[in-house]
Amino acid sequence: MKISLGIKLGILFTVVLCSCTKLDEEQFGRLSPSTYYKTEQEALSSVAGIYQALSEVSNINDPWRVAQYATDEFVVPGRASGGWFDQNNIDIMLHQVKPDNQTCARAWKAIFKIIGTANAVIQNLEVSGNAANFTGVLAEAKALRAFGYFYAMDYWGNVPIFTEARVDAQNLPTTNTRAEVFQFIEEEMLKAANDLPSIKTVNRTAYYPRLTKEAVYTSLATLYINAEVYSGTARWADALAMCNNVINTGEYALEANVVDNFKATVEENSRENIFSFSIDPTKTAGSNQFILYAQSGLAQLKYNLPFAPANGYSTFKEALNRYEDVDNRKKLIEYGPQTYANGAPLLDSKGVQLVLVDVKDYIAAQDNEGYRVLKYVPDNVTWAGNSADNDLVLLRYADVLLMKAEALFRTGDAGTALTLVNQVRDRSKATILTSLTLKNIEEERAREFIWEGQRRRDMIRFGTFFTGTWTFKTTQTPQWRGIFPIPTEQIAANPNLKQNPNY
Repeated sequence: MKISLGIKLGILFTVVLCSCTKLDEEQFGRLSPSTYYKTEQEALSSVAGIYQALSEVSNINDPWRVAQYATDEFVVPGRASGGWFDQNNIDIMLHQVKPDNQTCARAWKAIFKIIGTANAVIQNLEVSGNAANFTGVLAEAKALRAFGYFYAMDYWGNVPIFTEARVDAQNLPTTNTRAEVFQFIEEEMLKAANDLPSIKTVNRTAYYPRLTKEAVYTSLATLYINAEVYSGTARWADALAMCNNVINTGEYALEANVVDNFKATVEENSRENIFSFSIDPTKTAGSNQFILYAQSGLAQLKYNLPFAPANGYSTFKEALNRYEDVDNRKKLIEYGPQTYANGAPLLDSKGVQLVLVDVKDYIAAQDNEGYRVLKYVPDNVTWAGNSADNDLVLLRYADVLLMKAEALFRTGDAGTALTLVNQVRDRSKATILTSLTLKNIEEERAREFIWEGQRRRDMIRFGTFFTGTWTFKTTQTPQWRGIFPIPTEQIAANPNLKQNPNY
């Protein structure tokens, strides 16, 4: 759980970095090229800050939540016992987001912190007296910035492309179209991939968790598989090519059990994880609080935790019912009567067994309402308070296989696509499919990547975001809600920004 050269996410040299969370602020790096960036290690110490900012898209914070709330796999009901109700989140869940939504506003700040931090680091690398020695590190920083722009484009569509380390209050950024942002991300990632090392040429354990060519190729595959949504033009062949770039290395494979990817003991030794964020809360280097937020209070007894979880994040019956009983992935959803590992009932202080039921009331749910997702298992975890040291996973090889399957199916090769989907299903002992539809592919992705931040853009791509209904979300959604509104406070700070249509 380390970054090469001893750099940990969140442990930075005393460097001021741009975080450009508001477009009217003049924040910029104060690194002096004449006194800093003499070695690659010094350069990487600042790049680590970009990794840390980007990790929020995988952590259980607003950049992750803002997408999850809008799907049929995530709900945070208000509790009758007090707490958790937030109308901002309910509005996202019901697809009724307004420009003043505070969850979206916080997510915007966090996403643009990635971009602002990267802008400052990139500028300082480029003007460094040792810039010629930092080609790979500069590519790394630009790829990380492109990841940030990917999420900005995915969530808000039409956003400013701004690459300077400081904002001129007299010349504020203007809005670019989603298609223009798409092109910028594509160009930046393709250029970065040329200068990044391949997983085949690095010591996998020592280099972990830094970006490789293959991590960028996987992100490009994600960009291309959604290209028709983002740019108006389908790019299935390009998605297929990027998937093959990863597969043909021969360096990746599915772990024996899907849960292995999320254990604290796997990390840099995983053959499946392509891009993860290194976490070590004991050294103030990030935190993983999925257990804290996603488990009931009685999970403290069930898993022998050093704290009582907050009984918050849950999932619906729609997500649970996607799994066959024989599918090992279903074991990661906790539902019905709860027991200890030895089968003994999990009892509260009154001797009553905890029975988890579907959410019936999103305003005042009982404490046992909502099925729970055990995404990051607490096995062999080192705790720092309520934070675990499981690394946060962003990209997995299973995604590459399923994106390739989708690209093949959409271009007429259903036979090979079926083989790839069954490869993923077989790992979890799910029944092998004998034929394939686009609905099969969408549902397989929902089963495989529950709570990994994929579902919203998958539902948009397959159309179910607009046509589907599920618990509490009972009406269809107009197409314009496929992107969120630009936050009111951002437009107030920068009148050059244009609000998205119909908001």
